[in-house]
Amino acid sequence: MDLLITVLLAALKSVVLLVCLLVYIAFALYADRKVWAAVQMRRGPNVVGPWGLLQSFADLTKFFFKEPVIPAPANKGVFLLAPLVFATLSLAAWAVIPVNAGWAVADLNVGVLYIFAISSLGVYGVIMGGWASNSKYPFLGALRSAAQMVSYEVSIGFVIVTVLMCAGSLNLTRIVEAQDHYGIFGWYWLWLFPMFVIFFISALAETNRPPFDLPEAESELVAGYMVEYSSTPFLLFMLGEYVAIMLMCAMGTILFLGGWLSPIPFPPFTWVPGVIWFVLKVSFLFFLIAMVKAFVPRYRYDQLMRLGWKVFLPLSLAAVVVVATVLKITGLAPVAG
Repeated sequence: MDLLITVLLAALKSVVLLVCLLVYIAFALYADRKVWAAVQMRRGPNVVGPWGLLQSFADLTKFFFKEPVIPAPANKGVFLLAPLVFATLSLAAWAVIPVNAGWAVADLNVGVLYIFAISSLGVYGVIMGGWASNSKYPFLGALRSAAQMVSYEVSIGFVIVTVLMCAGSLNLTRIVEAQDHYGIFGWYWLWLFPMFVIFFISALAETNRPPFDLPEAESELVAGYMVEYSSTPFLLFMLGEYVAIMLMCAMGTILFLGGWLSPIPFPPFTWVPGVIWFVLKVSFLFFLIAMVKAFVPRYRYDQLMRLGWKVFLPLSLAAVVVVATVLKITGLAPVAG
């Protein structure tokens, strides 16, 4: 009986988290388009609903009711499985994200390793989609995406290692609690600022966001690995991308911006619920990502790979050594929890 209650409670928490996440992503997509439009001095979505707020839901309805077109030469089983795998893995990673103290579907002691494992598997959905389409453009886009995601996972990994050494735990909740000193000045964005910058830029590359959107460069590959997709399968790929972007924003919030903690540890700021602070910080990071899309030109592919392997990898590796040395010399190394 206790096991059944535990399973039902976990299922309920999962459903609530997914519904809130999907609604938030719908408005984040609207905000992304509005920011891009504002930078280019045009209106953006402004017809469906007040101020265009329902545009994302109108697009969802359109994609949902369109007829899916499967190319004749495609491997139909893998073709339809790929977007489902990609979207499912992107959503599954949110199981260990704490949006407030105790507010996580699964509070794993190895939450960071879980995130690594799930995000690494996500590339398989992209490769499956590009290969199963049996077309040159999707295949080239999938190859680019796989190489890009694998390359920048390495530097992100070393960046996270520096945070783990400071926090002394792989548990995401403990990482946030380790920053609960001195308000905004106790968060790791200040003490590990170069790592915060590397994490942010690597997150853009990891999620195929401009200026690193080489896998779906419109001028070269039309739409990359999603060229042959339409209707609901295309919607699943697009949903998976935005869920992955939000996951990176949430990880940036937890690792560097104090998670749900208030920036000023005194009333009335501490009266605001932690989940509100969490959403505001995630929205701030997403706004930065949207601004980068609006005014940074796309990199060449050789520049992209050079930045990852010859700049970020040595810097992040050196940072691991420096942080470990400083913690050892100063005696500030925390006890793992």
